[in-house]
Amino acid sequence: MIAKVNGVELYYEQSGAGRPLIMVHGNGEDHSIFNEAAAKLKKEFCVYTVDSRSHGRSSRVPVLHYEDMAEDMIAFMEALDLRDVLFYGFSDGGVVGLLAASRCERITTLIVSGANLSPGGVKRIVRLSIWGMNKLRPDDKLALMLREPRISDRQLQAIRADTLVLAGSGDLILPEETEHIAAAIPGAVLQILEGEDHGSYIVHSTKIADIILEYVNN
Repeated sequence: MIAKVNGVELYYEQSGAGRPLIMVHGNGEDHSIFNEAAAKLKKEFCVYTVDSRSHGRSSRVPVLHYEDMAEDMIAFMEALDLRDVLFYGFSDGGVVGLLAASRCERITTLIVSGANLSPGGVKRIVRLSIWGMNKLRPDDKLALMLREPRISDRQLQAIRADTLVLAGSGDLILPEETEHIAAAIPGAVLQILEGEDHGSYIVHSTKIADIILEYVNN
């Protein structure tokens, strides 16, 4: 399905019925990483797995910015008139979720995995690897991670959604970055998943579905 927002076309898949759950993937991925989780979650939610701009089957743009991606998600919710939304974002999708929730009351529950507030929130060895790959073969998705995001404490403090902040014990995000995010969002819960890395419990996995269900139903 296609939603036309902010001058771009966002591809999304919808399944199930009930409270709306939006799931947004990470950098260089698309909605299909959530296929297994969505199959489980659709029994309780109306699940929307969305391709961000310049990803998957959505429109390409000359330059990517997280702020624009967040505005796309807000416009997506408005276009479909989705309310009391559970928003789940992984990595870049988590960044988008933080930005969208800081300015949108439609998101009442926010769950983010492996999100960061600035490029410096990513482990140095990973940043160097991204820099090297982008140097060899320039790519705006890689460049995005080197220059953004720039999320302030003030933005985090504006989030009123019930929030769960997740990361793996072996995540590529610095532990202090994840802790800072949880501490700055009013009432947020922090959960570090032992034995998991950045995406091991998310990409083509039902583990994230179990975590979402447990958090929402407790």
